Amino acid sequence: MRSLLTPRWLGILLAALLASFVMVLLGRWQWSRYELRSAVNDRIDASTVVAPAPVRDILGPPGTAPGDDHAWTRVTATGQYDPAQEILLRNRTVEGEVGYEVLTPLRLADGTALLVNRGWVKPNPQGITAAPDVPAAPSGTVTVVGRVHLSESSPGAIEQRFGRWETRRAAVGPISAKLPYPVLGAYILADGDTPGAQGLVPIPVSHENAWLNLGYAVQWWIFSVGALVGVALLIRKDRRETTPTTPSLT
Repeated sequence: MRSLLTPRWLGILLAALLASFVMVLLGRWQWSRYELRSAVNDRIDASTVVAPAPVRDILGPPGTAPGDDHAWTRVTATGQYDPAQEILLRNRTVEGEVGYEVLTPLRLADGTALLVNRGWVKPNPQGITAAPDVPAAPSGTVTVVGRVHLSESSPGAIEQRFGRWETRRAAVGPISAKLPYPVLGAYILADGDTPGAQGLVPIPVSHENAWLNLGYAVQWWIFSVGALVGVALLIRKDRRETTPTTPSLT
């Protein structure tokens, strides 16, 4: 074994241990992604069988973003739509087609508002220079049901177009800065049968591919073991080649 204490073999051993350690960490990171995505899928599944919770029981005060564990929770809210402050989200894809998602503030009784994604609409056949045909939100007091969606990032410019606010992403903070009332820190994807969603394509709720992350985690851990096994095989081969053979007495 003294032959393994050479700079060459010490370098090989150190490199193998370092590579194996890094691959273990990568596997642990993929495992954490698997657990996170599995939790999201569990909440999506639970939301189909559990009665929706009042939105103020799930979302905190305006300007406060809910935790990740509240994403996709099914909630209910009662108030009045404010179509004058409606927001169009452009370049949004549903079923392979690009169009607009329609965010309409719902004014609640306490003076705050909840952004409701009422659904998706096709662009105007005349092109992007014409306003899309968006079904009007119902007037009067309505009760909406939908799933909590966390605020998106990098909204880009928020500007008036076609008589509505328009932007690229549903970033609740920047959007709320344009509105004349405090807005809760997340928005909801309305169920297809909720008031105001009729005539719009519901935004699909897709399960996360947690199994992909699980596969990557197992793969990295196999690689980490393989790195050490590979070094062991190199050592075995080297010892066989350097061990002198005993001459035969016959």
